[in-house]
Amino acid sequence: MLTPGPRSRVFLAVEPVDMRAGVDRLAGAVRKLGLDPLDGHLYLFLSRSRQILKAITFDGSGWWVLCKRLELGSFGLPPISQGDRQVTLEPHVLAALLHGLDPKGPRRRWYHRALR
Repeated sequence: MLTPGPRSRVFLAVEPVDMRAGVDRLAGAVRKLGLDPLDGHLYLFLSRSRQILKAITFDGSGWWVLCKRLELGSFGLPPISQGDRQVTLEPHVLAALLHGLDPKGPRRRWYHRALR
């Protein structure tokens, strides 16, 4: 599993990104958010369907590009305020997101009993 350093921050872009994008286009998307892609922080991007997540970071000698595709379901979003372009994630929220769990927490679902 991906573990950022103690000084690293994790940013999640709110707007979906074309998952065909490579390092250069994703770094450009970071710059459009008003952030510096070379600062060593971790930047996360989701596809429109939220089934694919891409992450980029620069470690001082090169770029890391990570991609995860969920086979079932979609990545849940943490609470987002109106007008936010990116969200800063805490380590436990990042872990939940990468495991495909909903960062908002468990929700009660309607349960149908099978008839016999």
